[in-house]
Amino acid sequence: MDGWKERKSAGRERLALHGSQDDGRGTAYPEKPRELPEFHIPPCNQTWSSRDQGKGVGAQWVSKKNCLQDVSDQMAQRQTLPSPGSCLDTASCISLASRFCFSTIYAWDGACVWIPCNYRIPGKENILSHLILYHNFSYDNTNKNYSGTILYKNQKAKEFPPHQERVQFLGNERGNCTLYINPVKVSDSGQLGLRLMTVGPEKWMESIGLNVSEKAPPPHIQLPPEIRELQEVTVTCSLNFACFGYQIHLRWSLEEPAVNVTTLAPKTPPTTHITLTTKTISSQSNLMFQPQWTHHGKNLTCQLWDPTEQHILSEKTVQLDVKHLPKLKIQVLPREATVMEGASVTMECQVISSNPQHRQISWLKNGNPLPGTKNVLLLPEVTRDMSGKYHCEAVNVLGSGKSEAVDLQVLYAPEPSRVQLSPSTVQEGNQVKLTCVSRANPHPTNYTWYYNGIEMPGRTNQNFQIPEALLRHAGRYSCLAENSLGLGQVGEEAELDVQYPPKEVTTVIQNPMPIREGDSVTLLCTYNSSNPRVTRYEWDTVGSRVLPAGLTIQNVAWDTGPVKCAACNQWCFWSPLVNLDVQYAPKDVRVLISPHTEIYSGHRVLLQCDFSSSRPADIHFFWKKNGIFLEEGKDLSFDSISPEDAGSYNCLVNNSIGQTESKAWAVQVLYAPRRLHVSVSPKDGVIEGGEAVLTCESDANPPISHYAWFDWNNQDLHHYDQTLRLNPVKVQQSGAYWCQGTNRLGRSQSPPSTLTVYYSAATISRRAALGVGFCLAVFILAIWGVKLQRSWKRIQSQQRLQENSSGQSFFVRNIKARRTPQAEGPHSLGCYNPVMEDAVSYAALRFPPGETDSPRLGDAGTSEMQGLSPNRDDTVTYSVVQKSQLGDYENVTPSVLEDEGIHYSELVHFGAGERPLAQEGVEYIILKH
Repeated sequence: MDGWKERKSAGRERLALHGSQDDGRGTAYPEKPRELPEFHIPPCNQTWSSRDQGKGVGAQWVSKKNCLQDVSDQMAQRQTLPSPGSCLDTASCISLASRFCFSTIYAWDGACVWIPCNYRIPGKENILSHLILYHNFSYDNTNKNYSGTILYKNQKAKEFPPHQERVQFLGNERGNCTLYINPVKVSDSGQLGLRLMTVGPEKWMESIGLNVSEKAPPPHIQLPPEIRELQEVTVTCSLNFACFGYQIHLRWSLEEPAVNVTTLAPKTPPTTHITLTTKTISSQSNLMFQPQWTHHGKNLTCQLWDPTEQHILSEKTVQLDVKHLPKLKIQVLPREATVMEGASVTMECQVISSNPQHRQISWLKNGNPLPGTKNVLLLPEVTRDMSGKYHCEAVNVLGSGKSEAVDLQVLYAPEPSRVQLSPSTVQEGNQVKLTCVSRANPHPTNYTWYYNGIEMPGRTNQNFQIPEALLRHAGRYSCLAENSLGLGQVGEEAELDVQYPPKEVTTVIQNPMPIREGDSVTLLCTYNSSNPRVTRYEWDTVGSRVLPAGLTIQNVAWDTGPVKCAACNQWCFWSPLVNLDVQYAPKDVRVLISPHTEIYSGHRVLLQCDFSSSRPADIHFFWKKNGIFLEEGKDLSFDSISPEDAGSYNCLVNNSIGQTESKAWAVQVLYAPRRLHVSVSPKDGVIEGGEAVLTCESDANPPISHYAWFDWNNQDLHHYDQTLRLNPVKVQQSGAYWCQGTNRLGRSQSPPSTLTVYYSAATISRRAALGVGFCLAVFILAIWGVKLQRSWKRIQSQQRLQENSSGQSFFVRNIKARRTPQAEGPHSLGCYNPVMEDAVSYAALRFPPGETDSPRLGDAGTSEMQGLSPNRDDTVTYSVVQKSQLGDYENVTPSVLEDEGIHYSELVHFGAGERPLAQEGVEYIILKH
């Protein structure tokens, strides 16, 4: 019971056999690296497994669905080795032999056996250690092991020799257990057992039957449920055998072995496909073809062919049952189906084949059914109307089948002839074909033609043509037909009508000539003859009113072209063109200028007056500038054009009908800036604080793009607009201004223009108040001057009286040099307001220390003067301020500017005693402002 004990070990990994997945591919091996084609079979629902029974090895089908319960019961009751496919644990059910969906492998003596096998060992570390292949094995309950003929066994664990006599192991230790036996013998038939053991205690046994016959078994042919003619079908030939070491072919033949399969005309040549998986071992060939009704009842054979020995191993034959429509054939007497009128004809409809059986037969003539359903059609006395094509038709459950047609010909002499015209009505000059029509069998071989009852010699054919039908060909035509049975009769005549369009069509002008633009014109259409009659007229121009044979054109246009008309019956014929010769004034008058580019001052310019047409052609040209007549002539030339020549030019062209004026052409002359001048606003001057606007006016084309401004000192004011605004304006801005203008052709500057700025009332008031104050100051100084003069005179007289005394007096006058008037600058016009200069002079007299004052002459208090302190500071300071006189007028520059100062100083030192010798000093200080 070691197998059972091995499976009770807790925590051990389980070993399970598994085949390849249901992908339809064979197992790939290093020795046979090829991919096998898939052959789909129904999936297996049961597995074949072996199990211990105590006395040997038995077999049992185990359902996958109930395997858990079944195997659990077996294990509980028998305590034996679980069969492959049993449950390995309580959580899942693994079918070990489920990959062997077949219980037996078939082969024949001398062939080989390929046993595809896969297994799976749960766990990564547990691997296969031993593999034994038994033949007719059994289980020994005593030894608790299997016994039998060993075909393959590895002696060392995990080492699997590739060959052991006839057996090759093509697997490995991790999943592949495929075996190959070559060759096999009849004695090899029996049970094969595959014993697998892992490194651990797990051991498994898998069994499969091997059936080796003496000869190769016949293949199996699978036919579709129903085969219909011309419907593509697939027939399958299969054999439950496949081995990579033994090559076989499945070949097809029809009726006899010697007949090749190409007789069936298959779309795809059949090939043998091998499927070798744990689910399927088979060889298969599919034949796709379109069966014909002739294949019905024929034998189809599939042969097992040995390409090495070149002989047939076995074969299988089936009979084809091809469903098809009835196949019919008509037997006619006489056989040629050609009889004289009045003879007897017999037709028999024979059914060649019908699967399933046909039900009834019917007859048709020229596709129309005939009465009767018998297979024989009897025509005792045929007439010419019985000629035609006859069919017979039979019906079965698939449909109706039709025989090939029998053309019955009844012979007779020509019938009365008639002439057929093509076309029935011919236009003059066109081709016409005449055909003689007469029923006859056989066909007529000779014809006679008649024109107006007179035979036409040389005309013996059924047809003749008139290439160009003329009026002389019109008339009556007839014919007579003849065949081998005799002459016919002249039948109905045909009338040839040669028609033609109206002839000599002309267009007539009803108006007096000449015709002027805008007149009303009447035209008539006339013709000479017509067949058939004229029914309508057509015109090639649109008129306001259409007459039956005429046309009225209201307000005729100047460009009306030639006119023509057509008189129409079945065809239209056009008249020659008639020119209306409409008279009109010149058209499309325009001015042409040269050059076409920009015109510069001083260049040569030519204006030409052009027009498109004029009728009459005698014309005259005139020129106008700005609407005023300029001169006559076609051309207007400027040898050296000037800006004054710019303007709007028109040219006029007239003839005897009228005059046409062109559109105005603007001539623009480009030149550099010129005639620049500065416009001052306001013109008569501006009061300070107001706004002065200076505008640089010029004449330039193109207009000035850049301006510059300058003052009377030629100083650039850095202002670049056309207008210079001074706001608020100052008196100091009075002066001459000029501007400069530039365009892309050159530069120019204006002459200077003077801007005069006047004082405002407030400024004048301030200046007046200052003048009045100055006058008062002068007046006061004058009074003081008189007083000083008197005092000085008095001192002079006293000094003379005291020449011998110690008293001293002096007079100092300081006259300043006159300044020359300032030179007048350029363009110094306008207001001048001189500023008065004030001069202040100071004089200081200091007495030496210790000096005593002497009494003044005529003073009574000499004693008091002597009593003064010698240390006091006896200093006298004088100052005089003198202002210049203001001019009478504000805007007049004085001719002489005077600045004069007078200084007076007086020192009287009265005293009777002698003056000590001490140096006396006088200091002067002058301040100007």
